Amino acid sequence: MLRVLLGPADRYCWRRQNLKAYFSSSPPWSDNSPRRPNGDKDKINYNLDISFSADVSNEHLSYPRVTTDELASTGDNAPPKRVRMVVRDFIEDALYNPHYGYFSKQATILTAPREENEGFDFNGFKDGAHLESAVASRYMECGSVTETEGPGRQIWHTPTELFKPWYGQAIAQCLVSEYLLKYFPYEDFKIYELGEGNGTLALNILDYLRVQFPEVYDRTLYTIIEISAPLARIQRERLRRAGHSNRTVNVHHRSIFAWRKAERAPCYVLAIEVVDNFAHDVIRYDVRTLEPLQGEVAVDDGGEFIPYYTQITDPLIASFLSLRRRLRHQPALPWYLRSSALRYIPTRMLLFLRVLRLYIPLHRLLLTDFSSLPDAISGTNAPVVQTSIRGMMVPCQTLFVQQGYFDILFPTAFEPLRDMYEYILEQPAGIVTEADDLDHSRTSPLTSTSSPLSLGMHFFSPSNRRLPHDGIFNGWF
Repeated sequence: MLRVLLGPADRYCWRRQNLKAYFSSSPPWSDNSPRRPNGDKDKINYNLDISFSADVSNEHLSYPRVTTDELASTGDNAPPKRVRMVVRDFIEDALYNPHYGYFSKQATILTAPREENEGFDFNGFKDGAHLESAVASRYMECGSVTETEGPGRQIWHTPTELFKPWYGQAIAQCLVSEYLLKYFPYEDFKIYELGEGNGTLALNILDYLRVQFPEVYDRTLYTIIEISAPLARIQRERLRRAGHSNRTVNVHHRSIFAWRKAERAPCYVLAIEVVDNFAHDVIRYDVRTLEPLQGEVAVDDGGEFIPYYTQITDPLIASFLSLRRRLRHQPALPWYLRSSALRYIPTRMLLFLRVLRLYIPLHRLLLTDFSSLPDAISGTNAPVVQTSIRGMMVPCQTLFVQQGYFDILFPTAFEPLRDMYEYILEQPAGIVTEADDLDHSRTSPLTSTSSPLSLGMHFFSPSNRRLPHDGIFNGWF
């Protein structure tokens, strides 16, 4: 979503001052040992992040470990205390918890003015500045400025909303042209969309098909997978109001990671600015052993966050690191300068690709998102953490903020994603569900460990690419 950072980049998060982080350039210390005075600093090690302490109190380690699904099922209207979890569960809970999550309670998507299926009058704009002024005015009309001192109503916009109906019509033309070329009239026109927002993209696509390609519209089966209950309700209402029946479009209120309905026919999957909010895990390397450590966070009695690092025990993190080695996506050297830096890894993205392979194997994927983001927090592939305060978008400098009031979005590394996608999609169905062992070394005898890029000019040779299934190629547009 093309969120505009209206505030200065050097603004600090109001909660950052209370963050407890157990890593430093000084020797490790425990809660019972005296702390070094502020004036006694390390004069030799000028790389302040080269070493860190993994120490955390036994009290925090005694907290029960929880997951996103467990927190969502409790029914509590307030974030949990006296618990601990891996970082991806913290991020996903902050964004998607049905009781206090950002997308469930705080977020509102900006809509363009005029009629429901219309947008800005682009012919009336003199230049880009005129458009930006119109968007800013629309923000004011939607009530982005509140009188609250802390984070208020969270309003952001997407290209689907800004450029409707033209954005949706362009995507519809892309999809229908291939459908008519390959599948019509032998297969239905099946589309799956993740995270539909206000329902504008589906509305624009279906309206376009109904007018321009009525024979294709009659064969269209549009499925929306939406994790947010309020947004799913809005989508159903708008689509029914526009005359699109249940026979044509259905909205399923669930996470894509919980999708278990198999689709064995050719279809199209749309992920339009969705994967930037997929939760990531964080790792860093021990400079003495060069072993990766997984990031976790404990929440104490006062709701404060205590991040710490421990040995890899999470199966999804272990599986991602194993896959990264197989694809030769290792961290860049020199390790002695950067080995202890935070690295955010897209573990939920890996799970998403597995869902596609297992349940929607004959799909074509159309994915759009950010390749880079300004004002990110420190770390490799680090996210932007931001909130709106009195109409100003304020970026923070820490990941650990009050759940539900902050958007957390990551850049997408498309080239590594391409390699992951190709590798996962070419695996036998039973292979992709098995977690790799925790020593990151075992390789299935049924799979290859070579990277597609290592094939060089022969990458597109039929002898080296996986065979199409019944004349259908699973890949990128």
